[in-house]
Amino acid sequence: MTAPASPRYPFTAVVGHDDMRLALLLNAVHPRIGGVLVRGEKGTAKSTVVRALASLLPALDVVPGCRFGCEPRRPDPRCPDGPHAEVSGTTRPAELVELPVGATEDRLVGSLDLERALTEGVSAYQPGLLAAAHRGVLYVDEVNLLHDHLVDLLLDAAAMGRAHVEREGMSVTHAASFLLVGTMNPEEGELRPQLLDRFGLTVQVAASRDVTTRTEVVRRRLAFEADPAGFAERWAAEDAALARRIADARSTVESVRLPDAELRRISALCAAFDVDGMRADLVLARTAVAHAAWRGADEVAEADVEAAARLALPHRRRRDPFDEPGVEEDQLQQALEDAAQHAEQEPADDRNAGDDQGSADDQDSGEEPPEGPDDGPGGGGGGAPDGGPDDGPDGPGGGEAPTPPESPAPNGDGGSRREDGPGQAPANKPPAAPAPAFRARLLEVPGVGEGAPGRRSRARSRSGQTVRSSTVDGHGVHLPATLIAAAPHQRTRGRSGPGLVLHRDDVRRSVREGREGNLVLFAVDASGSMAARERMSAVSGAVLSLLRDAYQRRDKVGVVTFRGDQAELALPPTSSVEIAATRMRDLRTGGRTPLATGLLKVHQVIGTERTRDPRRRPLLVLLTDGKATVPAGDGGTGRARAKRAVQDSMRAAGLLAGLGVASVVVDCEQGVVRLGLAAKVATALGGACLRLDELSADAVAGVVRAARGTTAGAA
Repeated sequence: MTAPASPRYPFTAVVGHDDMRLALLLNAVHPRIGGVLVRGEKGTAKSTVVRALASLLPALDVVPGCRFGCEPRRPDPRCPDGPHAEVSGTTRPAELVELPVGATEDRLVGSLDLERALTEGVSAYQPGLLAAAHRGVLYVDEVNLLHDHLVDLLLDAAAMGRAHVEREGMSVTHAASFLLVGTMNPEEGELRPQLLDRFGLTVQVAASRDVTTRTEVVRRRLAFEADPAGFAERWAAEDAALARRIADARSTVESVRLPDAELRRISALCAAFDVDGMRADLVLARTAVAHAAWRGADEVAEADVEAAARLALPHRRRRDPFDEPGVEEDQLQQALEDAAQHAEQEPADDRNAGDDQGSADDQDSGEEPPEGPDDGPGGGGGGAPDGGPDDGPDGPGGGEAPTPPESPAPNGDGGSRREDGPGQAPANKPPAAPAPAFRARLLEVPGVGEGAPGRRSRARSRSGQTVRSSTVDGHGVHLPATLIAAAPHQRTRGRSGPGLVLHRDDVRRSVREGREGNLVLFAVDASGSMAARERMSAVSGAVLSLLRDAYQRRDKVGVVTFRGDQAELALPPTSSVEIAATRMRDLRTGGRTPLATGLLKVHQVIGTERTRDPRRRPLLVLLTDGKATVPAGDGGTGRARAKRAVQDSMRAAGLLAGLGVASVVVDCEQGVVRLGLAAKVATALGGACLRLDELSADAVAGVVRAARGTTAGAA
């Protein structure tokens, strides 16, 4: 006999978080809004509120025995458990299904029923979490840490209301309509823009700084922990009233009218915020309709549109991954005032006034338009091409992208700027404005790793694509290989029934391969030889472009800068690349070039990080012109000091090469006369050397991939 489930914290007992509660309730009224993404710091009751919502949803009538939750009055004609005869349904509560971060693709969409396949010899489908969540809530905690291809799958299902499964010769489709809720802590990394846009609504939550509010939160939580059942009972009446209101709004939402004036207001708002595509318009319209139904109105009004805009637009106005999400109040009010003028205008053709909503819905019928080569499972985001081994200048992600400027140094010396003389203090010049960002090409760590899930380098993974079978390693049973291994021995093993006779030696495991995030450590030469404003502007723009790429590929990043006579860890390795971008914009330059000291600092940082996270492989991106004028220790004076500086730099580079660190040197030397010193540093590091203008994804292909071959050859 199973013990009764512990009561959930009541939804109406939550203190504050009005926007989050409203967004969840509107999605409960109109699931086609597209779900809610809740962003907020740790300890803000995000998970508590989401779990409490499931208790408010109306009970479901389901076909008895149907694993896909079909409704008796309107069963899914393509249900794998159908066709269903006309029977009386049974009632059950709406499900709250939680998708763990470590879930596999088979767990999400379903797979072949291994038990029946091996014992009965039949091909049967085992439903996944998408089927279990049908007509309920699918909750993904830490959605920003979920594999990108899994996020793609669940967002596709949420948009289309169906899941399609192709597994081991099976082709299955089933209904998967659910309220999608994701929660995340932005400090642990962001979602790429394409995935962020596909969440219908987004809210930001934070702990209140009001003492009275915080006191009440603690008081209620302690009361719940002391007596969960009694606390829930005290709020049961309010929760029941809220549940009835949800049911009433659901029954009327389809009849709420969206006047043409309000539809024009919605379009004007989306145009004012310069959002991409038409998804924002559709979400805003559906949210406004749900809000009108929620307040018991039969027609959308301006207040409904304003409330919807606060929830649907903040995450869609980000033009750059490093832009802060949100909508300024004065900006929203100005946009509403401007939109009012459009709302008052008469439609150009009254015959089309009633067709606007229908035609928009046709555009969002579930067939997603192509969003570029990187929007599919495992693809890049934000326009940054994946840049796999075969991507060339005309391959995926092709098109013109701005490249860093290549202008000569202003002193006309071909880039060989004289540094500060002996005894002079290092210059502290203000930062130059970064050059325009561009789409960075893929920089990969060679080989196959086992690091944290990401999108940069190849890695063995529990949830990636199956690449082969193995008898010694892997995750899960590789069914076809197991059957092939067992099939030749069935007669000698005396098989007489439909099932297979298996031995332990027949079992083959699936070796899966996906992508990992790396530790991308930027070492930036900020010395006087690099300090020409045009040159440093190009370098800053390149670093920001690479940081954007690291953001999209879920890397951990760190920044080391060196100038004068020292190196500084400007940013300890972190998953928040937004901080790195801020530090780079404030980078000051000038002074001598302690290249050896900078590389030794990199060696120290990588050694520390390997102790903390040994599976995350490092990638060093060194941006320098290769000049070295300061030795690591006391190197004498004059020519002896200069010679010692170069020797120390090469020794430090050799230490990094000995650690097996994958390196890419970005040669920042400009001008007609080039000394080629950066290439010598790259050789000592055992890595590839790129010119600054070769970092663009649309530049000549093949240069960066030399890093793999060079490092593999050294290994």
